[in-house]
Amino acid sequence: MASLKELKNRIGSVKNTQKITKAMQMVAAAKLRKAQEAAEASRPYSDRLNSIIINLAGSMADATDGPELLVGNGKSDNVLLVVATADRGLCGGFNTNIVRKAREEIVALERAGKTVKLYLIGKKGYDQLNRLYADQIVEFVSLKEERKLHAGIAQNIGEKITSMFEAGEFDVCKLIYSKFKNVMEQDAVSTTMIPAIAAIGSKDDASGEHAADEVFAPDLDGAIYTYEPDETGILRVLLPRNINTQIFSALLENQAGEMGSKMTAMDNATRNAGDMIENLTMQFNRTRQARITSELIEIISGAEAL
Repeated sequence: MASLKELKNRIGSVKNTQKITKAMQMVAAAKLRKAQEAAEASRPYSDRLNSIIINLAGSMADATDGPELLVGNGKSDNVLLVVATADRGLCGGFNTNIVRKAREEIVALERAGKTVKLYLIGKKGYDQLNRLYADQIVEFVSLKEERKLHAGIAQNIGEKITSMFEAGEFDVCKLIYSKFKNVMEQDAVSTTMIPAIAAIGSKDDASGEHAADEVFAPDLDGAIYTYEPDETGILRVLLPRNINTQIFSALLENQAGEMGSKMTAMDNATRNAGDMIENLTMQFNRTRQARITSELIEIISGAEAL
């Protein structure tokens, strides 16, 4: 049985931990609001950009003659998975869910005879995937040193991916990240970035939610436009920008999901610490009472002996 001093030290240690988890919960809650606003603000721009690409592709006489970023290079043997996770932990199953989704994609693609390469964003995803797929990692980007997410980060990543595609290093590119829904729910999703035409989808018939492996892009209300110079020329400019936009939106969604998951995890940790303090305090009181009773018995026994 633990001594009174040991129990007292444990209670103090748990109380200190509870203060830390409570502080982290409050910090995450403060950051969540800004992160959620940023993620939600990026969605209309991303959807509208997809709308324009759909309209441009539909206006072409022969969509198969479009840029390779739109229609692909005719092959799908080599697949690049861009997996975006957080750089820090203590956020529940947030990173694990994204990595699980990535592993499912890898297994499914390899069973289909595809060659899979990994472009990892975030240290936590790298730490987990590096154990099993170290030879398949072609690039790793850590955002730990970045004080704030900005479009330049996504642009650098997007330009690198575009250069790799133009160099023939892969045929298809998929982006895996966590889609923020609310504080309690973040869904790991996979979307196709290259070729862009594969990402053009519709809503699920029943739920009305975005399909897990598609990017929903609304039409332009049936409007017909005349483009100058021509559709292909505009697409060559918009498609790389669309890749950058998708990556930036994914990073913003991840940031909101990370803060929501961290807030929930720290709230649970604070509650668990409270329960542990209550149990240890009860054990402390019982031990102290047992010791007092034992000392009283010894005193009474000694007095009777005299």
